[in-house]
Amino acid sequence: MILKENERIDDLQLNNLKIIQNSKEFCFGIDSVLLSDFAKRAKKTKKVVDLCAGNGVIAILLSAKIDAESIVGVEIQEYSAELANRSIELNNLQDKITIINKDLKNIKQDIPSGSIDLCTCNPPYKPKNSGIINEKDSKTIARHEISCTLEDIIKEASRELNFGGSLCMVHKVERMTDIFYYLRKYNLEPKRMQLIYPKVGESANLVLIEGTKGGKPFLNMEPPIYVYKDENEYTEQIYEIYGMK
Repeated sequence: MILKENERIDDLQLNNLKIIQNSKEFCFGIDSVLLSDFAKRAKKTKKVVDLCAGNGVIAILLSAKIDAESIVGVEIQEYSAELANRSIELNNLQDKITIINKDLKNIKQDIPSGSIDLCTCNPPYKPKNSGIINEKDSKTIARHEISCTLEDIIKEASRELNFGGSLCMVHKVERMTDIFYYLRKYNLEPKRMQLIYPKVGESANLVLIEGTKGGKPFLNMEPPIYVYKDENEYTEQIYEIYGMK
């Protein structure tokens, strides 16, 4: 495997899986790992789509965490999609994972309506008007709602999902009201939620949410996750999620 400038191969600490990342581009964080662990508990997981797939980390992690027949990653940025494809080849996952390099608002011909069991998404967290410097910068696109909004993501997930299928996503706690509003607007009933805290005694900063297509109202609050027990050491929860306990 020939790496390009500023690229490296990182160990995902799971089933000998690896991923190619570029130190100058947007690299995945713990939120993607937490989302993959949260999503593995969805009831239906045979056909999966990961929206805003980035370098493919969630799709690759899910390939080892669930018994999926197929996983499709949708990523608008060409270089990120290329990174994902090379990581898929590196892990010999071409038969299971496919990357679509398109705007998620334009994939109706690629993914038929009602054909998917599980959608996952680690979306851009920041609204478009929140301090954007360069709308063509790859990191800005990954972090801000430039190419797609929260509503775009939830609307598209609802279109793809079959009855009883789920959208699992991670987002900032301050966007929870918007998330619940759009989930119900597009017939995805909030069914499961988990708050992420940097450490005990601090406010939650991330939330994991599952919405089920056509589900009946009932929200299950799962036990919270605490990331650090001190500044430099993960909690036992995080080590277990990483498979390092």
